[in-house]
Amino acid sequence: MLIIAENLNTRNKAYMTALKSRDRKMIEDIVSKIAERKPDYVNLQCSLDGAGDEENLPFVTEIVAKITGLKVCLDSRNLEALKKSITFLKDPPIINYLSADERNPEDFFNLVKRSGAGLILRALKGSVPVSLEAKLMILEDLIEKANLSDIPNERLYADPSVVHIGGGTGQAHIGNVRDCLIVLNEMVEPPINTIAWIGNISTASPKNIRSRLNASFLLYMAGAGLDAAIVDVMDEEVMKALYLIRAFRDEVVFSTSLL
Repeated sequence: MLIIAENLNTRNKAYMTALKSRDRKMIEDIVSKIAERKPDYVNLQCSLDGAGDEENLPFVTEIVAKITGLKVCLDSRNLEALKKSITFLKDPPIINYLSADERNPEDFFNLVKRSGAGLILRALKGSVPVSLEAKLMILEDLIEKANLSDIPNERLYADPSVVHIGGGTGQAHIGNVRDCLIVLNEMVEPPINTIAWIGNISTASPKNIRSRLNASFLLYMAGAGLDAAIVDVMDEEVMKALYLIRAFRDEVVFSTSLL
């Protein structure tokens, strides 16, 4: 399973304070601690709406590339920011994300095609659909458009969109996320990667249960064939769950000492 660190996001107050003040040393310290957890990628988020990303995202990307050498997942819908950030990278990134709400998807596809990047396709159209059928319809349409732009499935990551379990129709969403992974793994040819932002399930939940909730959900999604997980790599329970998943899949050698 591919591990993508979520820690550089807008909910990280220390990171956002350092970003706002351009405190390079503080960002370097945060990034170094993330790198010690050895994720496969680091997700880089500077805003929720793309505002200011053309300055902030390249700034953070350059730091991560220089300090860690880790691959990155560029979390922005700001095309200018994505283009600038890619110039700092040795390896192609994953771009997070494209949904049915994007007005100019061809621009994203062209950037992905030229750069060799991966692309997360998210089941989102206005809001996150509740039903399995609606999720699949959005993803199938995005996959078809990506393929028509000569982007192969091996570089695509289908995201069924995770919402927090504690509110509204959260539990119905969770069941459909799992079912969506199963259908995608069984029906899409050539195979496509599946991905989920695990921590979204515990948003707004009491802090004392979030770690257990996230780790359990990760294991549940792994059973449905999840290929990549965006997670808090500083969460010990989540990291133990990831280690067990990799051991059960024979991706690493199992050792009781590592638990």
